[in-house]
Amino acid sequence: MLKEKIQRLIESAGGEKIILEHEAKGLLRELGLDVPRGVFIERGKKSAPAGETVFPAAVKTVSRLIKSKSGAQALRLGVRDENGLGQAIDELAGMEGALGVLVEEMVTGGIEAIAGGTMDAQFGPVVMFGLGGLFVEVFEDVAFALAPVNREGALWLVSQIKGHKILKGLRGMPPVDMDALAGAVVTVSEIIATGLVAEIDLNPVALFPDRAVVLDAKIFLP
Repeated sequence: MLKEKIQRLIESAGGEKIILEHEAKGLLRELGLDVPRGVFIERGKKSAPAGETVFPAAVKTVSRLIKSKSGAQALRLGVRDENGLGQAIDELAGMEGALGVLVEEMVTGGIEAIAGGTMDAQFGPVVMFGLGGLFVEVFEDVAFALAPVNREGALWLVSQIKGHKILKGLRGMPPVDMDALAGAVVTVSEIIATGLVAEIDLNPVALFPDRAVVLDAKIFLP
C-alpha cells in the first residue's frame, strides 16, 4: 500500500526528481501524520477556493528551483486577511520557476525537530532524527539508525541525541507528545525503506504536548 502511494507521486512528478511540498504533505497526511491545513493555488489563479483559507496564514512559493524558501524570500508569514493574501499570492506566484503557492494555516510555537531519511551507499536506507535550529546547525546533534524502525526503535533513536531531555520537559516546559514524534520517525523510516525515494526531509516538525506537526516536507527521487 505504501509503495503504491509513493509510486503515484512518482508518476505525477513526470520525470522530475523533486516531489512538490503540497504533494509530499498529502502523502504524509494519508499516512496519518499531522500537517497544517492548506491549499495549493496554481500560478495564474488569484485566490483560494471559498472557505479553504484559515487566517493567520503562511504563504509559500511552490517551485522545484528554490532550495530555501526563507533564503529566497519565497515565504510570507502571518498573513491576516484576504487583501494580504492576494498580495502575497501575486508576489510569490510571480517568482521565477514558481508553479503556484501553498497557503497554510499558521502553526506557531513548539519545539522544532528534524526527521529525515536517506539511501546511504554503504548501509542502505537510514533514518535520522535531531532537534532543529541551533541544535542541528551549530551542535550537529543528530542520531542515525538503519531503516525501517518500529515505535521502540524510533524512541531509542530519539533518546540518542544529546538534547533529548528537552523533549521530556525542562524548567517548567511540558513534555512533548512522544507517541506523535515516534510516529513521524517511523513513517519517515518506512518511506525511505521502500527504496523508491532517495531522500526525505521533514524540517521542521513542531513538537507540542499533544501533537507533532510537519511544517515543511521535501522528498527527492533517485
